[in-house]
Amino acid sequence: MNILVLGSGGREHTLTWKLAQSSRITKLFVAPGNAGTARIAENVAINVNDFEAIGAFSLENSIDIVVVGPEDPLVKGIHDYFLSNEKLQGIHVIGPQQQAAALEGSKEFAKEFMMRHDIPTAAYQSFTKETVEAGCDFLTTLKPPYVLKADGLAAGKGVLIINELKEAQDALREMLVEAKFGEASTKVVIEEFLDGIELSCFVLTDGKNYITLPTAKDYKRIGEGDTGLNTGGMGAVSPVPFVDTEFMEKIETRIIKPTIDGFQKDDLPYKGFVFIGLIKVGNDPYVIEYNVRMGDPETEVVIPRLENDLVEIFEAVGNQTLNKIDLQIKKEAATTIMVVSGGYPEAYEKGKEITGIENIEDSLVFHAGTKLDNEKVVTNGGRVIAVTSYANSYEEAIKKSYQNIQKLHFDKMYYRKDIGFDL
Repeated sequence: MNILVLGSGGREHTLTWKLAQSSRITKLFVAPGNAGTARIAENVAINVNDFEAIGAFSLENSIDIVVVGPEDPLVKGIHDYFLSNEKLQGIHVIGPQQQAAALEGSKEFAKEFMMRHDIPTAAYQSFTKETVEAGCDFLTTLKPPYVLKADGLAAGKGVLIINELKEAQDALREMLVEAKFGEASTKVVIEEFLDGIELSCFVLTDGKNYITLPTAKDYKRIGEGDTGLNTGGMGAVSPVPFVDTEFMEKIETRIIKPTIDGFQKDDLPYKGFVFIGLIKVGNDPYVIEYNVRMGDPETEVVIPRLENDLVEIFEAVGNQTLNKIDLQIKKEAATTIMVVSGGYPEAYEKGKEITGIENIEDSLVFHAGTKLDNEKVVTNGGRVIAVTSYANSYEEAIKKSYQNIQKLHFDKMYYRKDIGFDL
């Protein structure tokens, strides 16, 4: 089987690493990939949003399955592009069609979906440039902190949580009137703040059937103790220690099942991953957001815990036979620590040589923002490398990742030293 993975981050390296283990693989390609994927697959210099080039490459190389890593091509309709072309229709695309991808592409669409299907979430209202003052008035009816979300895709940076009313009102005007997040904030969702501990739940659906993957918890903020600016994620833990059987049952009956049923009721064509961002308030789960692909760095702890052949799973998604998959999960915990460029998530430099990767033992190294420069591995992004470890407890696994990170080096390298601190 020939498979093409789209993307260039840690998520895509992890998926490629897992796919490469299958005896069913003939050729494995990653577009555009990174220095890590280059060692286990063939990198192809194609942009993830260049549908025409992706389609042409898929035909030339007899691709059977296209695995879409990031959200952008899904929201822009890559799945629909394949379905609309007679020659491409037979290729399975892992990722929802455009209409369903709006669950991540629009916060308002996601909120309306949850309200329609009685899925527990925070109360909210949406505002535009024209109704900005009504939005400022609405803020006065809420208790702090105030949650402001850019409606569109803002690369994980479009959510603000603010304690002061005036500051929240100013931020709302900045988002709507001054287009702080560009197109993404032409509409802003204001919602009530839910106080609890966050976690992520991952589901894979073929449009009819679904399987629930291991839970994970990631750490979004740059600073220790969850302080500072939001990032794409600084580390993750799986499974989540506080998710017991009873709580998981609540997630399944109140959230996962109504979500999958909701796709069918609303005629939302969905074949792919559903990432459900949750918050545990008291002993009840609420949905914060949906993403229409795997999370990053959660992929780096969820996928390594799967014992099944990932090619077989993706084939079942394409053929709508996911009900025949018996999911096998490793008992061990997995943790990952993200090593980032100095200055991230703000301005940072690229092209720094990374040394010590070959010295890492007993941990997995997933490349995120790297590339090859004359056979040397250099930094090529804000989040650079994820170091994943297994152990009988998440504490032991975290310790192992930290010991191995000591062997890595590049100029201005930074990582959080407190992943798992709140568990």
